[in-house]
Amino acid sequence: MRRWRRWGFGLALVVGSVLLLDRLCPPDLSRFEAVAREVVDRQGRPLSMLPVRGGIWRLRTTAADVPPSLLAMLVAAEDRRFDWHPGVDPIAVLRAAGQWIAAGRVVSGASTLSMQAARLLEPRPRSLRAKAIEAFRAVQLEARYGKQGVLSIWLTLAPQGGNLEGVRAGALAWFGREARDLDPAESALLIALARRPEALRPDRHPVAARAARDAVLAIRAADAKGLSAADQRIGLASAMPAGRQAMPHLAPHLSRSLEANGIRVPTTLDAALQRSAEALAEATLLRLPERAALAMVIAEIGPREMRALVGGDWLSASRAGSLDLTRAVRSPGSALKPALYALAFEMGVAEPGRVLEDLPHLFGGYAPENFDRAFTGRVTAATALRHSLNLPAVALLDRVGPFRFAGLLRDAGAAPRLPARAAPSLPLALGGAGLTLRELTGLYAMLGGQGMAAPLAVQPGPAPELHRVLSARAAGQVAGVLVQNFPGGGPTGIAWKTGTSWGGRDAWAFGFDGKHVAGVWIGRPDGTALPGATGLHLALPVLAQIFSRLPAAPLEPMVVRASTNDRSADRLRLVFPSPGAVLRRDDEAMSVTLRAQGGQRPLAFLVDGAPLPAEPARREAAWHPPGPGFYRITVLDALGGAARAEVRVVEPE
Repeated sequence: MRRWRRWGFGLALVVGSVLLLDRLCPPDLSRFEAVAREVVDRQGRPLSMLPVRGGIWRLRTTAADVPPSLLAMLVAAEDRRFDWHPGVDPIAVLRAAGQWIAAGRVVSGASTLSMQAARLLEPRPRSLRAKAIEAFRAVQLEARYGKQGVLSIWLTLAPQGGNLEGVRAGALAWFGREARDLDPAESALLIALARRPEALRPDRHPVAARAARDAVLAIRAADAKGLSAADQRIGLASAMPAGRQAMPHLAPHLSRSLEANGIRVPTTLDAALQRSAEALAEATLLRLPERAALAMVIAEIGPREMRALVGGDWLSASRAGSLDLTRAVRSPGSALKPALYALAFEMGVAEPGRVLEDLPHLFGGYAPENFDRAFTGRVTAATALRHSLNLPAVALLDRVGPFRFAGLLRDAGAAPRLPARAAPSLPLALGGAGLTLRELTGLYAMLGGQGMAAPLAVQPGPAPELHRVLSARAAGQVAGVLVQNFPGGGPTGIAWKTGTSWGGRDAWAFGFDGKHVAGVWIGRPDGTALPGATGLHLALPVLAQIFSRLPAAPLEPMVVRASTNDRSADRLRLVFPSPGAVLRRDDEAMSVTLRAQGGQRPLAFLVDGAPLPAEPARREAAWHPPGPGFYRITVLDALGGAARAEVRVVEPE
């Protein structure tokens, strides 16, 4: 009885000592926990990865992340009794000890997967003391985390050559795909690499790597669960990887900016669409002027979630590649006009078929002109919007009020940035404010979403709280007006609008269909001009290619008919100068362009009864006043109609 008590006391003492030692010396999991941050798309597919300190690619890997055949080969090659030993294999220990005694040297090791995991967590020089510590740690790991935990440690930390650690990192770098998609031969290579990662790198030592891989395939292949003889034959015939592939690096601007609460950062992006968008951007940049950059946003209107985002040319210093240009504040040019027209439609100030005047007009001290410095005369609101005419837009803003329009933009999540202490004014109609590509794309999502606004999300979360900023009717009218064919061909049923800021500094194109909205910006990040650049010629072709990559969800175009019964649109009128105008003669070479509207061509222009040279097909003529004084200007049409104006020319004071 006393003997049994002594045995019991001794056993209790040993167990207590082990438990106390476990408490006092817990395993150091810092290497296992320091893994690369992974940014994934909406389906969990990798977009981008950020390595741990020192540039090590170490990716968290569990048994569920690898194929069963890999686990079967790993156990067969490294630890046949892994499933039942407590961390240390007593049979392997006895065998190794006997061989050591018989040969006087170490013949074979007794290292288990658990002991290898302990060594990967805390690397030490090889010695008997290190082996003893590894044995203790192996038992400790098994007791604390179980077999699955031990496998996760090994799969995460196993060296794969160079700065690669873990089976997932090895799979992505050597084969360009996730570990779960590896075939048996590929799995065998990664298991072999863990033994001698530098000596067996397939890019440097392909012959040795192949031999080591084939040896793993051959080890107890018939007994390895999940690896058939056919799999083994296929594996032996598989080619070795020719070189190392780049780690996932999609959406780099977004990936660097996201705050992470864990190692896995979810986004709303779609990896396939993101890859396609980046390829399109790369091809487009080759055709752009020097130092010009490109940014784009693609979103799904229903959930208001971004599906692709290109912030710029990540690798180009001359194009400010490190900056996310989707957040850059730039002048929108005419890209705000659709929202302005929608507000005018809602207020009853205009309708798509209502006739507006595109004629010279002075709004206080503000005298806007069209892009081509010409005037169209009387046009429908739909035509004025499609052709991006400036005078009708400014006239509409004058009627709806700049403050009300700025309020609409703010409510839609696109608050215009104005100069310090400046109030919204008429130039807002033509882009006299600052906005970002993200904000403008959200504004067009509102128009495509029947007047309901919400921020565009880039990370998953609760459904957006949509709020109405425009009536569905007004938003739908603008959408119908903007549905038009792309000039160079492309998908149909897309509502689109371009914009160009002063000097070609910013070229924009925005579009939406029944499901997606997209925005494109092209310009120089430093704000210098791109002479001759326009949204129509630079950004719109890119927008067309974006929608060619998206599933079709076409919108119906609106058929617009003029709603006015005023037949005076055909009457001959002298548009400029107006009766009573005073013209300042700044120099002797002063030239005044006389403009007429209506009437039957050819037109004849006369000054004090003397005809001026003019092309028969045009409605304008150049006049050089000979000096100060009063002049009578007359225009005649082919049917005998006439229009006159008395003007005065004065010398500068």
